[in-house]
Amino acid sequence: MRKYVAEFIGTFTLVFCGTGAIIIDQESKGGVTHAGVAITFGLVVMSMIYTLGSISGAHLNPAASIAFSLAGRFPVRQLTPYIFSQLTGALLASLTLRFLFPHNQFLGATLPSGSGMQSFVLEFILTFFLMLVIIHVATGSKEQGIVAGIAIGSVVLLEAMFAGPICGASMNPARSFAPALVSGHLEYLWVYLLATPLGAAAAIPVWKYLTYQTPKTNSS
Repeated sequence: MRKYVAEFIGTFTLVFCGTGAIIIDQESKGGVTHAGVAITFGLVVMSMIYTLGSISGAHLNPAASIAFSLAGRFPVRQLTPYIFSQLTGALLASLTLRFLFPHNQFLGATLPSGSGMQSFVLEFILTFFLMLVIIHVATGSKEQGIVAGIAIGSVVLLEAMFAGPICGASMNPARSFAPALVSGHLEYLWVYLLATPLGAAAAIPVWKYLTYQTPKTNSS
């Protein structure tokens, strides 16, 4: 149960701070800036890894949890409660932001600036890169340690910095689900619910191939 509570708190913090930065940037007419939003996402992910990594692994992301299960590094029986905790944490964060900023139209929802397919491909690739980093630096299913926090947070910041203006750089179904549901902008939600788990899942066979070690044979 402590793991599920940690995932709830971590995902709440991620969505509250990350999408909150987007909302406050809009409310302040550019006071946070796009770079500031990207930095906020990177820093909050890094902070939650250091805070909660030893408890739940600080997945904060259903796509990451699914990929860890496919890799055999996370129990399948815990997958459903993890995802439920992540989605409810994200949802409460968006509801809180709705209460604080009732006139904001999108609440930080991820919406493509171009076509849905363009953003689908971008989100697939971005989540693939992110999961490839996560699976290499995580210890077991737990994202912890000095290297993990910096590496994962930096990738989130990097991808949000350059791809955010086009697709939103979600890389996380929970991050997109909550503001879309609360704001009522569900028209492109399918992009982020499909592309991100598929991208994370695609990273697993690549990771296995790159890290495969040929069995040693005894020679006489």
